[in-house]
Amino acid sequence: MAAPNDSDHATELADPTAPSGETQLTTTRDVSAAPDPFPAHGPLLDGCKIFTGNAHPALARNIASRLGCGLGDASVSQFEDGETQVRINENIRGLDIFIVQPTHPPATHMMELLIMLDAARRASARRVTAVVPYFGYARQDRKDQPRVPITAKLMANLITAAGADRVLTMDLHSPQIQGFFDIPFDHLYAAPVIVDAISRIGISDLCVVAPDIGSVKMARAYAKRLGADLALVDKRRPHPDAVEVMNVIGDVEGKNCVLLDDMVTTARTLVQAAEALKERGARGIYAGATHGVLVPGAIERVETSPIAQLVVTDTVPHTTDTKHPKLHVLTVAGLLAEAIRRIHDERSLSSLFMK
Repeated sequence: MAAPNDSDHATELADPTAPSGETQLTTTRDVSAAPDPFPAHGPLLDGCKIFTGNAHPALARNIASRLGCGLGDASVSQFEDGETQVRINENIRGLDIFIVQPTHPPATHMMELLIMLDAARRASARRVTAVVPYFGYARQDRKDQPRVPITAKLMANLITAAGADRVLTMDLHSPQIQGFFDIPFDHLYAAPVIVDAISRIGISDLCVVAPDIGSVKMARAYAKRLGADLALVDKRRPHPDAVEVMNVIGDVEGKNCVLLDDMVTTARTLVQAAEALKERGARGIYAGATHGVLVPGAIERVETSPIAQLVVTDTVPHTTDTKHPKLHVLTVAGLLAEAIRRIHDERSLSSLFMK
């Protein structure tokens, strides 16, 4: 992504759309080094504790350090037969408890969340909030075929039955999943973090592109905030996990395109959309997603694609297996910490996104 005059973390990338024999260099910056738009501020929280399982302890520690309330002492392990074992090692009676646990695979992460919720409820916490940065098992959110489950509703029932008084999550695969819950539900958006990073970089002739029909609403919101054009990649999926790009709706010729979606798993959708944009004359192609659920092979697809950079957030952990020069990870710890602060203080969350 083209940067203004800023030498910090600068690298040079060859323009993938440059004519053969004409290498055009574009100065870029590691967006993960951009300042956090939600830095720690405000008084230390009193009467509040943050707990976590084994899904993403680094994010939970980051959130807790920003709030100054400390990461709670809990043992989350397994019995010898593989069953999840939880013990809260301190008194939490009457406290406002937040359990930070994304529910990406394996399913053990979901079981840890449910059992920790039950443990906190039985320990007489005043209120227990499930903080689920990535809400897993959300793809099946309706009965669109015979004899299939609605797993998103099942997850909602389990979290509620386990003892959650409130749920805080980010960029659901389908916003309608909020209606599956009969308890207060706060839905955050990573847009302030991603938009801030893109804005600081300063891309000229920017066009935000939705890689499929389902992401049009999200792409439109990004385009509005960035003051950019909007385009859509029309695709058809002949069978599950296969994508066939059919058409690009909108003018992308000579423009720098940013593909934006809620999550990236196999990266097939993004890569095929990027190839379609390149064929239609896009000058530079970048991609961003809130949840970087990168399965084996995803990074390799991005590496050999026209995508110059892929930006994701740390709603799920990224191991050394997913580290790559094209991949840049932004933290949402500040945004989640501010949301937790406002919930604890009984203040509005909607004002976080009124920009």
